[in-house]
Amino acid sequence: MAKILLITLVKSPLARKPRHRRTIKALGLKKIGQTVEQKDTPVIRGMANTVGYLLNVEEVK
Repeated sequence: MAKILLITLVKSPLARKPRHRRTIKALGLKKIGQTVEQKDTPVIRGMANTVGYLLNVEEVK
């Protein structure tokens, strides 16, 4: 069974690089405090690492 990542947006993506804003949107995040569940894949990990300064990432299962 694949691991799940809980990804929470903790800082605003406003005034950030456009590429970072698109990454936040691609992760499914829109509002500060919003949490989404994503499968733990290398692609999702890379996206989370790119904008890690805006996120809180937790492993579940």
